[in-house]
Amino acid sequence: MNKLPSLSGKDLCKVLEKEGFVLVRQTGSHCIYQKETDEGKVTIPVPVHSSRPLKKGTLHSILKKAGITKEKLIFLITLLFKV
Repeated sequence: MNKLPSLSGKDLCKVLEKEGFVLVRQTGSHCIYQKETDEGKVTIPVPVHSSRPLKKGTLHSILKKAGITKEKLIFLITLLFKV
């Protein structure tokens, strides 16, 4: 089983935008993204404090709320950053 890759908040914002989320506003050091789904609006705050990687629990929580699996995250990272 692969571990979650470490991402900064800015990199995670790029992944969310690729998945169809739209930046609605920025409040302080958090970017607020939204996406309209069948169940309703999904709103996700992403901390962009610095270029440091997000903590594992924070990243996992954001991915779960966004409906992005670990495999899909790795695929999106390879598309965006040509790793």
